[in-house]
Amino acid sequence: MIIDKKNRKSIRAVFGKTLAELGKTNSNIVVLDADLACSTQTQIFAKEFPDRFFDTGIAEQDMIATAAGLASVGKIPFAASFAMFITGRAYDQVRNSVCYPKFNVKIVGTHGGVTVGEDGASHQALEDISLMRGIPNMSVIVPADCCECEQVIKYAAENYGPMYIRIPRTNVCDIFDENYKFDFNKALVLEEGSDVTVITNGETLAEVIEAGENLKKLGYSIQIIHVPVVKPLDATTIIDSVKKTNFVITVENHSITGGLGSAVCELLSDSYPVTVHRIGVKDTFGQSGKWDFLLDYYGLSADKLTSSIRQYIEEFRLAK
Repeated sequence: MIIDKKNRKSIRAVFGKTLAELGKTNSNIVVLDADLACSTQTQIFAKEFPDRFFDTGIAEQDMIATAAGLASVGKIPFAASFAMFITGRAYDQVRNSVCYPKFNVKIVGTHGGVTVGEDGASHQALEDISLMRGIPNMSVIVPADCCECEQVIKYAAENYGPMYIRIPRTNVCDIFDENYKFDFNKALVLEEGSDVTVITNGETLAEVIEAGENLKKLGYSIQIIHVPVVKPLDATTIIDSVKKTNFVITVENHSITGGLGSAVCELLSDSYPVTVHRIGVKDTFGQSGKWDFLLDYYGLSADKLTSSIRQYIEEFRLAK
């Protein structure tokens, strides 16, 4: 599978445009932001529907509580801010005001992961997926490109329940085309392989695909599974795929604690124990730097993944 990593598009702009399009046909959709409408791109909805847009200022707790109130009277609130702030600062309100009563609030965290870049550790959410998937009634979705993001936002608007949707600051390359259809209940096997099952999502999917192509040229056979829905996890697809390789590597732009890697380990330890290596940020804060430098520094670039996946395969073979 070959992708064009040079042609990148703004996934945040797609989020904003999709909200605005949905707003034309569904008057119950309202949008809230915490003084970051330009960065999150909710400003697109605000220009179209100023009477249905609420800027709460730098007060994420108030924003989530207001969203819960709007949901209680039948509105469909999309509340957006940086992933670090909307999950960290407002955790109590997300837990007790949204998830406990199971209100229909859609929480969108932009600027997830180390690719936030120069804003540094204080703004780089590396534990947001862990926080959100630990709350009962909350679904967690991490789209990989603009096409998938558009479909995820439409799905969220049409289906009831609390949802956390995480998108990056960086522009992303196209992976899926017009034939792709997001399925909330299914992970997607993108490449079949026999040496290892690599499980990933979000913007690291493009890096894994490129690494897979590099490894294919070196004679390795890599199975790639894209898991846009971290919670609830598609156990059937993952277990069926892992049975072919009996060896797993997870890759995520997130801490290896509590995120996709942890979710996969929990599933497999209960249902099909195999060796799992988790590639991600290892129990540390991020740092300031160019997004592509940071992706490489934390071992998430295609070049670094090619090397680490190859090494893990060779170690696994020796251990047999």
